[in-house]
Amino acid sequence: MFAQKPQIEDIDEGALEVHAPKTYAAGVKAVTVALERGLAQAGVARTVRSMLRVNQRDGFDCPGCAWPESISGRRKPAEFCENGAKAIAEESTVRTVGPEFWAEHPISVLEGKSEFWLGSRGRITEPVVIRPGETHYSPISWQDAFALIGEHIKATTPDRCVFYTSGRTANETAFMYQLLARSLGTNNLPDCSNMCHESSGFALNPTIGVGKGTVSLEDIHHAELVLVIGQNPGTNHPRMLSALAECKANGGKVVGVNPLPEAGLMGFKDPQTVAGVVGDGVAIADEFLKVRVGGDLALLQALGHLLLEAEDRNPGGVVDREFVAAQTVGFEEYRQARRSIDWEATLSATGLTRAEIETVAELMIASKATIVCWALGLTQQPHSVNTLKEIVNLLLVQGNFGKPGAGACPVRGHSNVQGDRTMGIWEKPTEAFIAALEAEFGLPLPREHGFESVETQHALEAGEVDVFVSMGGNFLSAASDTANTEKGLRRTGLTVHISTKPNLSHVAHGRTSLILPTLGRTDVDDKHAAGRQFVTVEDSMSVVHRSQGRLRPVSEHLLAEPVIVARMAVAALGEDHPVDWRAMAEDYDVVRDHISRVIPGFEDFNARVRTKDGFVLPSPPRDTRTFATDVGRARFTVSPLEYLEAPPGHLILQTLRSHDQYNTTIYGLDDRYRGISNARRVVLVNPDDLADLGYADRDLVDVVSTFNGDERRAEGFRLVAYPTARGCAAAYYPEANVLVHKDLVARESNTPGYKAVTVRFERGSAG
Repeated sequence: MFAQKPQIEDIDEGALEVHAPKTYAAGVKAVTVALERGLAQAGVARTVRSMLRVNQRDGFDCPGCAWPESISGRRKPAEFCENGAKAIAEESTVRTVGPEFWAEHPISVLEGKSEFWLGSRGRITEPVVIRPGETHYSPISWQDAFALIGEHIKATTPDRCVFYTSGRTANETAFMYQLLARSLGTNNLPDCSNMCHESSGFALNPTIGVGKGTVSLEDIHHAELVLVIGQNPGTNHPRMLSALAECKANGGKVVGVNPLPEAGLMGFKDPQTVAGVVGDGVAIADEFLKVRVGGDLALLQALGHLLLEAEDRNPGGVVDREFVAAQTVGFEEYRQARRSIDWEATLSATGLTRAEIETVAELMIASKATIVCWALGLTQQPHSVNTLKEIVNLLLVQGNFGKPGAGACPVRGHSNVQGDRTMGIWEKPTEAFIAALEAEFGLPLPREHGFESVETQHALEAGEVDVFVSMGGNFLSAASDTANTEKGLRRTGLTVHISTKPNLSHVAHGRTSLILPTLGRTDVDDKHAAGRQFVTVEDSMSVVHRSQGRLRPVSEHLLAEPVIVARMAVAALGEDHPVDWRAMAEDYDVVRDHISRVIPGFEDFNARVRTKDGFVLPSPPRDTRTFATDVGRARFTVSPLEYLEAPPGHLILQTLRSHDQYNTTIYGLDDRYRGISNARRVVLVNPDDLADLGYADRDLVDVVSTFNGDERRAEGFRLVAYPTARGCAAAYYPEANVLVHKDLVARESNTPGYKAVTVRFERGSAG
C-alpha cells in the first residue's frame, strides 16, 4: 500500500530550501517560468501555437481554472497566467507514455512513484489493460476495451456502477456521460464539485434561489468594495488579480481574509504593463485579516452585528430597507440574532482584534456596491454551509444583488466544473431535469439519489462497487482518507480511467483496469464525418462559450471524450438503444440540439454559442433582482456561533495547493510565492506555535490527525516556520489528504473537511 508513505521523489529533505515569502504575484518571473515550462515540454512551435490561442475568441479554453474572459472589451494578447501556461505545457507536451513504458514499469515500481513523477512522463498514447494476477499494464485495442466495459456493466446491477467526472470535462461530454449513467439506471454521478464548491450550492440555493455566482467580470471592475475570503488568487486564479487591479484603478477597495498572507493578496505585477515590469505593481489588499482556520463564520457574524449597530445609529443609512422589505424574508429574526455579540468568543475564534474587524465593517458601511468572493477556504469545514449563508446575509442587508458592482462570487476551480453541474452531473437530479430528459429521449430514467464522492468512498470500502469509471480527474489523490480509498478502489471489479497522463489512480487499480487515452483541450478534434468539432464550457460567471483545440495529437490512437462515452454506451446498452449515441459522437451539434431542449437557458444553443463571445446563462438575482426560492424571496438565515478549536498539543491544519500544481497535477516541487523549494512534504506552522509545542524549524516529524477517536498518520514531513495564523497549520494536498478522515465533512453538503483537520506532531518513525 503506497498512499500514506512518502514517495521517493519527495523525501530528499536535505534538498529543502526556504526563503522569505513573496509580497507580490506574477511579474517578469512568472512569464519566464511559463515560457521555460512550455519550451521544455512542447518545444517552440507547439508552445507558440497554443499560447496564441488560449482563452482567445477563436481558440481553446484554458484547461486550468474557470476564471472568465471579458465579453465586452478587448482581450490581452497573453490571456493566460503562469499556472495556465503550465497546464497547457503539460497537455501539449511531446513526451509520450507508450507500450514500452508500461512494459518497463510493473505496478510494484509505480507504487513508489509520486504524482509529480507520473505526470511528468507525458501523454498516454494508446489504451492499456491490467487483468487479475497481472503485474503490468499492456496494450489493448479500442474494440476489445469497449467490449470489456460492456461485459462488466452487464454482469452487475446499475447501483453497483459509479461514474465519476472531473471539472475539465466539456459540456457536450458531461451531458452524454450523465445520460449514459441514467440510461443504465443509476444516479451514481460523483464529481469534483462534491469535493470543492458543493457547500456553496447548499448555501445559495435556499437563500437566493440559484447555486451559482451573481456577478460578471465587469461587476468586479466597478465594485466599490471586494472581499476576497478563503482564497489564494495569486496561485489558484491569477487572472483574477487583473480584475482586482482594475477595481482598484476605478477607486474600489479590496479586503483579503485568509489564514496565510498570500502573495496575490498583497500585490500584483502585471507583466503586460510597464508598472508590472519595471515598477512596484499594484497593492491589492487595502486591509488584510489573518483569520484563524474555521473562524470565518464568527467574523461574518461580527460584521453583521456592526452593520446593524450602524443602522441603529443612522436609520436607513446602512440597510437597504426597500429591498429588504420587498425581496427578502427573515430579516427581523436575523436582526434579533445579531443584536448582541460575544466579543471574547469572536476574537478567540478569529484570532483578530476588534479594531481590525471594525475597520472592515466601516468599509462595508461606506460601500454602495460590495462583492464577496470566496473559494475552498470557506467550503471545506464542518460549518461551511452556515458560513456561506452569513455571506448572503451581509449582501442582503445592503441590497447587494441585482445592481452593478455587487453580488456573490464563488470562484470555481477547474475550467468547466460549473458547466458539468449545469449539464446534469449530479447525484441528486431534480424532477424537472429527469422529466425533460425522458421527454427528449423517450426512455424511463431513475429518480433515486445516487452516490456523491464521499458516499462513493464508503461504497468502495464496503466492496459495493463493481464498475468505477472516471472521466478525467484523479479520484484517489483528490479524495480524502487516501489509504482507505485506495483499498476500496482495489476491491473494485473494473476501474476505467479516461485520461491524458498517468496518475496514482491508475496504480491503485481494480482487479481489472483500463486506461483509455483521450484528446485534451488543446488537441484538434477532426476525426469525424461531420468535420472538425468544437466543445463548449461554462465559466465561473455563467458565460457559455466555445473551445476548439488546434494542436495535432501526439498519437493517432487518441479518441475524443464524446466518442469514448458513445462507444461505452453502445457496448453496455446495445445498438438498438433509443438514444442515437453514434450521431452525437459524429457531430457535437446533435448533442447541443438535445441540450437546447432539455436545459433551460440553452435555447438555440448551436446558433448562440457560435457568436463572438457565446452567451450568458440567466440569473434572476443578477438580472431581475428576484429570487426563485421556495418562498419566492431571498432568505435571511440565523446560525449559531461555531468555530474550530484544537485540544492542547494540537493545531488545526488545512490542505492547500503549492504554486507548482493545479489540483492533483504537480508541475514541480517548488512553491515560489511561499518561499518553499525542492520539497512538498512540509507543514507550515507559526513560529510561536512551534515553540509552544516543543519543536523547531525544519524538524522532521510524522503528522497524526484525530477525528472521533480515529487516527490517521502521514510520515516524513518537515516543519517550516511560517507566518500563519496562530493555532493553525497548512500542508499540500494530495500528500496531506491521507490525514482527512472520510467522515470529517461539511454538514448538509458532505464536502470533505480539508480545512478542518486536528493534528499533532510526533518525532516517532520519522525522526
